[in-house]
Amino acid sequence: MHRFDTISALHQYLNSIRSQQTIGFVPTMGALHEGHITLIETARRENDVVVSSIFVNPTQFTNSDDLARYPRTLEEDCQKLEEAGCDVVFTPSVSEIYPEAPTLRLNFGELETMMEGAFRPGHFNGVGIVVAKLFNIVQADRAYFGQKDLQQVAVIRRLIRDLSFSVELIRCPTVRESDGLAMSSRNRNLTPTERGQAPALFRSLTLAHELISEGHSTSQAKAAITGFFSSNPYFRLEYVDVVNADTLQLANEVLAPGQTAICVAAHLGKVRLIDNLVF
Repeated sequence: MHRFDTISALHQYLNSIRSQQTIGFVPTMGALHEGHITLIETARRENDVVVSSIFVNPTQFTNSDDLARYPRTLEEDCQKLEEAGCDVVFTPSVSEIYPEAPTLRLNFGELETMMEGAFRPGHFNGVGIVVAKLFNIVQADRAYFGQKDLQQVAVIRRLIRDLSFSVELIRCPTVRESDGLAMSSRNRNLTPTERGQAPALFRSLTLAHELISEGHSTSQAKAAITGFFSSNPYFRLEYVDVVNADTLQLANEVLAPGQTAICVAAHLGKVRLIDNLVF
């Protein structure tokens, strides 16, 4: 596996192979888990060359403590990538990606004011800027993102469309632990007690899905999740919404198969967890 820390070195290598081989790209912030590895493996099956990046992007954090707590396990991550069949890893410094603080501001419309956007103002501006930079740097044929960050996928889909990036966006299913907890780098920050409680997030989504499947309204399903967490002292529910899985517009009724999503975010101790169920 090749490892590059600078844009120029990465460019030089990719330009030498680009004309004859397809490139799949998996951007990450490190602290890799099986969900990331699944993205790498999917990209491996669909492309000649797999590139991954490891970069903890400061501009998408709206809380400095959250940025400081984000786990950093670079050498371990590189080993996992190599074992998974990744061909190239890009590990830039903050100064390499941001020689100067960015002044550009991106606005993703209604995505800025709902769910994650409502509770993390400025977050998607930071996501959009770094993903646009990485797309320009790597110039991949396909880019792979996990469904767990469903709103992020919607933001990147709009970024690709509005700025005419030629990359194809591939949304991959959420990978879960055996008890249902969606895999996330932030799970490392849970205490043992909190880790035992964490699967309740997915159980709440399953409960809401069952109610909708039985003919209850989406508003009744949302109320059930609210009630579920009101009696759980470990969690502080932040939001729950039923939306179109692609556009994230609020859905008052069930849409076509695969187009409805129940999304939830909650704080468990000092860790903020998000999850969704698409059906």
